[in-house]
Amino acid sequence: MNKSVITNLLAAVIMVCGYLFALPIVLSIGLFALSGAITNWLAIHMLFEKVPGLYGSGVIPARFEEFKAAIAHLMMEQFFTEENIDKFLSQKGKGATHINLQPVIENVDMTPAFNALVTTVEQSSLGGMLAMFGGAEAITPLKEPFIEKMKSSLIEISQSDAFYDLIKQEIEQPDVMADLRAQVQSIVHQRLEELTPQLVKEIVQEMIKKHLGWLVVWGGVFGGLIGLLAALIA
Repeated sequence: MNKSVITNLLAAVIMVCGYLFALPIVLSIGLFALSGAITNWLAIHMLFEKVPGLYGSGVIPARFEEFKAAIAHLMMEQFFTEENIDKFLSQKGKGATHINLQPVIENVDMTPAFNALVTTVEQSSLGGMLAMFGGAEAITPLKEPFIEKMKSSLIEISQSDAFYDLIKQEIEQPDVMADLRAQVQSIVHQRLEELTPQLVKEIVQEMIKKHLGWLVVWGGVFGGLIGLLAALIA
């Protein structure tokens, strides 16, 4: 059982005991504690569920589109600003790990590069000599070593400070930065469009109820104290 259920049950037990044993002070404490706990529990419940006859209940599902728009605005105006992107790139250049392009390079097909090399050799002054030794077939065994060497060289270049500075300078161009933010914004909106009111409700509900459960507890505690004060001055 969660904190809300325990608080409500405890308040109800105190109220019943006060009634059964004819203890007015205990009855008042239990009654006020139960009313405070239930009121706070109902307020939390009304955030997520529509309660017939209670205006304003179910506010999160009802304001779903506004909720999505607020998330999109928060992402673009607080996280993916030009200043933050520039700051991120600057921090990367101050001893932090560079953008890792090795997985991309290792998966690139270098065959066209080797074929272009063969074509270049065939069309050069060495073409006649190459034809004497069997033509393009003579250098086919060099394909795999060539591809491995190319990938190794590209990885080494991509990890250099000079290469990173070039990328940073290019990205920091106004038109490039604007295009980058536009692409990020498109991705954010696309992901938000995949959200459903039910999914958003479950995500927010799980997060908020975990923390707002203490409102029910304190509602019961302060309600009980008010009940005690009411019984003493009655």
